[in-house]
Amino acid sequence: MEPMTIGEIAAAVHGEWLQPREDAAPVCAVCTDSRSVIPGSLFLPWVGERFDGHRFIDAALEGGAAGCLYARLPETLRPDKFYIRVEDTRLALRDLASAYRDRFDIPFVQITGSVGKTTTKDMIAAVLGAKLRVLKTQANFNNDIGTPLTLLNLSPEHQAAVIETGMNHFGEIAYLGAMVRPSIAVISNIGDAHIEFLGSREGILRAKCEIFEHLRPEGLVILNGDDALLDTVDVPFRTVRCGKAEHCQVRITEIADHGVDGITCTVETARGRYELATSAPGEHMAYAVSIAVAVAEELGLSREEITRGVASYQTTGSRMRVIHLPEDRILLDDCYNASPQSVTAALEVLAKTDCDRTVAVLGDMGELGDLTDQAHYNIGALAAMLGIDFVVAIGSKAAMIAEGAAESGGEVLHFSTKEEAAAELRQQLAPGTAMLVKASHAMHFEQLVDQLRGAYD
Repeated sequence: MEPMTIGEIAAAVHGEWLQPREDAAPVCAVCTDSRSVIPGSLFLPWVGERFDGHRFIDAALEGGAAGCLYARLPETLRPDKFYIRVEDTRLALRDLASAYRDRFDIPFVQITGSVGKTTTKDMIAAVLGAKLRVLKTQANFNNDIGTPLTLLNLSPEHQAAVIETGMNHFGEIAYLGAMVRPSIAVISNIGDAHIEFLGSREGILRAKCEIFEHLRPEGLVILNGDDALLDTVDVPFRTVRCGKAEHCQVRITEIADHGVDGITCTVETARGRYELATSAPGEHMAYAVSIAVAVAEELGLSREEITRGVASYQTTGSRMRVIHLPEDRILLDDCYNASPQSVTAALEVLAKTDCDRTVAVLGDMGELGDLTDQAHYNIGALAAMLGIDFVVAIGSKAAMIAEGAAESGGEVLHFSTKEEAAAELRQQLAPGTAMLVKASHAMHFEQLVDQLRGAYD
């Protein structure tokens, strides 16, 4: 973060600076966690449903913060610290990030979608990184805390920003977009994630389309052209669709699936033809690749830079991470999150893996509302139809995965908890086996991955 004076901060957040001093040093960092305060930083007490950061103001100041924002005045004011009163610290963080973002006249790419937001963000950043110095959202810090803190990490060295924005309720994408104010808006797809809160896929589409509310008038919209709902989107912006369909301006014409070694694909545009390769497995990766090509062409990258950028992409976190273990065991760690669409894609990768035996370890998928039982049943049935040799279903909702697999002729076991399943998983991960591990983040299946790695590393 570039230095901001206390006066600039107070003006940005529409706050009142108590005890103003002319000799107050500028602030170069913002912290929301009193346990990781940076000396000389601004502490912003976050207020949630179950906690109130105002309780930790004194600890943050004692830990080195130069001052704080507050909506509830601390009992004691230190003369060596600054205090800025605001109505709401959440809104103040938004306003501060928005004002700071105005300092940078660079391309901003905002990304949303039901599935693959982080993958698409990382692919775009990798491709742009072949030419430009890029700020990107770290991990999936894509909410009302992560997005402003990401923007506050902008510095003069950055030549582009790639910002992922998530949501599970109406209004959230518009709220985040008011800070980002993108020059390029990307929607990767419309799926069933968060349908419990948004009512229908059409509701999800409306919520995702809030991304256009703050798109610059001369901005570019990039959409998945093979998504039926996104194909209905008609906005007063330049629009590029990416996919296999003939009407797509950025068209995927060939895909070769190399299993856990990734894919190669051909992407054709009005500007040229690209022969591209990525080590990330799954044919669905071609969509992230084609979207990245569209962004890169808009920002003037060359064919060589685009090709090199796609090849440089690496999966992050537990997103189809391929882990090789002794005696030809393979773990497909895709347990960061799960929706019907992403589980389908992961099962297809597992089914095409070159190995002696395939095992799918599948857990609950969240926020599906009335679709919950049918969606889980369908996933179990799909696993059996794809020829997955064995399914281990874990969790209360996953009981329907087990039912779907069993009624479709698959071999399956169901366990209520991870702990109950652990011994069976070690037995199932025999030599020559590829095992997929996938569930919604709340299931914490990364613990299973760690245990399995520990057993065979």
